[in-house]
Amino acid sequence: MLDYSRMSHEELQKLLEVYAKNWLAHDGCWFLAAEERFGLETAIELDARSWERFAVVEAQRIMQAFDIPQGSGLDGLERALALRMYAAINRQEARRTADGALEFRMVECRVQSARRRKGLPDFPCKPVGTVEFSRFAATVDPGIRTECVACPPDPVGDSYCIWRFTRA
Repeated sequence: MLDYSRMSHEELQKLLEVYAKNWLAHDGCWFLAAEERFGLETAIELDARSWERFAVVEAQRIMQAFDIPQGSGLDGLERALALRMYAAINRQEARRTADGALEFRMVECRVQSARRRKGLPDFPCKPVGTVEFSRFAATVDPGIRTECVACPPDPVGDSYCIWRFTRA
């Protein structure tokens, strides 16, 4: 077993980034295999079903590891979003709006950036993102409501996707 205690801070950061990139690459490889076998529409449906489960597991593990209690509202969600695997490889921002909502933006997205570099259109991730962010937020606090402000195929402006969270 790898002895992390012998690694420098820089090595641990580099390893976290490698793990995050590998996780995302596996997600992409899985999706491409599903798309090749079943077509885009079915692959998106299967991806959404997978994220429906994974988002809950990811949120629960983050909450347990970092003592974020269930029912911790938008503060707990903001902290949990900052600790997701995505945060290690995608630049994201969270801010409170004048009405107290939490607005979350994916400022840099490795998946969409790679597609744009290759001259491909943005991946239409809105259906999957809606499931993913809704389930993640509800796991942190069942009273949180999730709204998609913009996510491909929508025009997204200077961000890759924007989500708004409110607490009932």
